[in-house]
Amino acid sequence: MTGLPVYRWRLAPDGLATRRQLRALGLRPGGQDVVAQLERPRRRRGPLVAYRYRIDRARPVRPMTEQRAAALAKANAARRRCPTCRRDAGYVIPASLGMCTPCAYPQAQRVA
Repeated sequence: MTGLPVYRWRLAPDGLATRRQLRALGLRPGGQDVVAQLERPRRRRGPLVAYRYRIDRARPVRPMTEQRAAALAKANAARRRCPTCRRDAGYVIPASLGMCTPCAYPQAQRVA
């Protein structure tokens, strides 16, 4: 038990929202702690858990600046570049492979 109040799915009091719900309202948690949790029961696994934050303590989302947009574009481009062949793969390189598909499976490319 985490010490947080636990509510059943769809039965949380008004004034609480998940991160996604806050984002849809143009807000962010802003450093506040989780105040409640919702649990949705499932048949064969543990319950789905959704953490809730207070809407009245949430802060507005920080605006995207040109510098932040450039840094984000650079980071996304780095995720697409294969470390082996140094080419842009055109997709995000899977962490499980660590390289683009042609570099990971060179024999499959020769056969096709």
